[in-house]
Amino acid sequence: MPSSLVHCLCIFFLVLFSAAVGSDDLPTAYEILEEYDFPVGILPTGVTSYEFDNSTGKFAVYFNKTCSFEIESYSLQYKSKLTGTLSEDKLSNLSGVQVKLLFFWVNIGEVARVDDELDFTVGIISADFPIDNFYESPQCGCGFDCVNSGGKSIRKFTSSS
Repeated sequence: MPSSLVHCLCIFFLVLFSAAVGSDDLPTAYEILEEYDFPVGILPTGVTSYEFDNSTGKFAVYFNKTCSFEIESYSLQYKSKLTGTLSEDKLSNLSGVQVKLLFFWVNIGEVARVDDELDFTVGIISADFPIDNFYESPQCGCGFDCVNSGGKSIRKFTSSS
């Protein structure tokens, strides 16, 4: 075999190998949230994939199916696709995440971090919650009160308003 062909094959396999190794170095959706000063608990566990445009902040997060759970008196629902725009201390133009207020499901349109609180906006209404409520990700179906926790609530979800 000519040496130039061997050299080309070696380069080809080296490029393939580095691309495969490099793909494992991509941050998770949870790590990207942390890079923008948000805690991982804004997203429930179970993200299967995501898309993120670093230049515009536009993102899409995917789950296998709709994810619903309750935290204290709040019922939350994440569609199988969550989209929006991520910037430092702000998630805006959100689509795919809802909270149940009384008898109606309403979209959470924006989440902003202000010091040690997260401000959730639903239409013209907003509510602030301490950021330490979001250091862990809730689980689909059971939130923080899952069988794995022995039936005990892992933490309280309290409003600062």
